[in-house]
Amino acid sequence: MSIPFSSTHYRIPQGFGNLLEGLTREILREQPDNIPAFAAAYFENLLEKREKTNFDPAEWGTMVDDRFYNNHAFKEQEPLEKCEPGKEKSQTSMKEVTALNESSEEDKDMEENAALKIQAAFRGHLAREEVKKMKSSDLQEKTEENE
Repeated sequence: MSIPFSSTHYRIPQGFGNLLEGLTREILREQPDNIPAFAAAYFENLLEKREKTNFDPAEWGTMVDDRFYNNHAFKEQEPLEKCEPGKEKSQTSMKEVTALNESSEEDKDMEENAALKIQAAFRGHLAREEVKKMKSSDLQEKTEENE
């Protein structure tokens, strides 16, 4: 007797998908031997960054997703151009922006290095394939000469 599949759909908490995407991206970049230990270290590092900069990537991802589905998520935040000239920005928001810029530059460097590694690996693959073709053609020529 077979059991029919359930039509139950689980709701993924907001921001959780973004956290898992970030973890997955880093696992694919780093290729660790011990994935659970790497994940633990990744989330500890993420917590430290969140405590230092007051920036929560899960919350940000939720707002981005929400903005995609309904555009009112970002209406709460006042754009920088609309700020009154007399008001000064808080130090924490400036720290957040600075931290975001620094981390995005580091991310860009890491992405560029990853792209270079991928490109080098692909070029190496192409070169090895070409060498295999050359060797096989040389073997065929030698067997034809011997016959």
